[in-house]
Amino acid sequence: MAKKLDAILYPVTDIDAAKAQFTALLGVAPAMDQPYYVHFETADGIAVGLVPGGDQRGLVTGTPFWTVDDIKGQVKALVEAGGLVSEDVHEVGGGKLVAIVKDAQGNVIGLAQS
Repeated sequence: MAKKLDAILYPVTDIDAAKAQFTALLGVAPAMDQPYYVHFETADGIAVGLVPGGDQRGLVTGTPFWTVDDIKGQVKALVEAGGLVSEDVHEVGGGKLVAIVKDAQGNVIGLAQS
């Protein structure tokens, strides 16, 4: 039984654009930064990897939703880093807010705020 999100791998075509996007999202520099793989570690130990050409190796991305404290501020930071709002901030019930931003690679980044 899974207890928490462990790792997310994103196939990318532009590693530099993807690095900017995920540095803005996670607020940390990559723990590993190589032309063939960029690896981030979140505060709770979840690995986020950017894999150039990963789509050719069969990687597909889901829609992970990241819990954030300031959803509007986070959407703004992602857009400033090259993202495009796919679904603007809106309430889904019980005061919970969600938004979806596509990164420069077309990957989907879900955001949630309670």
